[in-house]
Amino acid sequence: MTDQFAAAPRTEALLGGGAAGGVVPGATVPGGVVSGGATGGGATGGVPKGEKRIVVIGDELVAGAGDPRALGWVDRVLTRTPFDQDAITFTLAAPSETTGALADRWWGEAARRFSPDTDNRLVIGLGWGDLASGVSYHRARLNLVKIMDQASEKGIKTFVIGPPPMPKDYTQQIADYSRAYSEVVARRSVPYVDTFTPLVTHEQWVADFASRGQRWPGQTGYGLMAWLVLHSGWYDWLGVLPPE
Repeated sequence: MTDQFAAAPRTEALLGGGAAGGVVPGATVPGGVVSGGATGGGATGGVPKGEKRIVVIGDELVAGAGDPRALGWVDRVLTRTPFDQDAITFTLAAPSETTGALADRWWGEAARRFSPDTDNRLVIGLGWGDLASGVSYHRARLNLVKIMDQASEKGIKTFVIGPPPMPKDYTQQIADYSRAYSEVVARRSVPYVDTFTPLVTHEQWVADFASRGQRWPGQTGYGLMAWLVLHSGWYDWLGVLPPE
């Protein structure tokens, strides 16, 4: 398989933290970006013209579980996004969540973060909850369609990140979920990040799990996921220019 990362700039910068490597949740960073958790309630006072509000929904993977720096892929992506307007990101994660549970809860939580006066965006981070709960990929993709269609009806632009490979097992099953998700997302002209295909045999991804013996990625794994998101239509979706 062609290594998707081979011709890319080195990804080490996405692995660390601090001022150069990531944003601490809840902190304000250059460009007016604020990264918030589920406790965020939006801006107080007036809403700045053109403000973006980005809600990220999913399971432990969007929360950065297993990352010693607690950055995950979300905050690594945000620190490399040069917003030209104010932007607030709210990460709303639920452990071991299936797409069915996600479809049931997302709007009730996201609606509290959005405003009629802001540019509202939804990022869907898909994980391994359906596989663990025995939900078929046929049903899972219908649940994803439900979320995307609801968002579309409300004028909310959507971006979808597919499930990455697990450390050892269920390779074919996750491939089936990823393919099913990509098909329904493509039909709706929504950006989709395939994290499974480039990572399933990636040496750094495999070594990240092997060296730590945990069920979640570490700094290396989340850095690779962040790179894939940034190079899969993220900037175009947000309408911003990538950093030089």
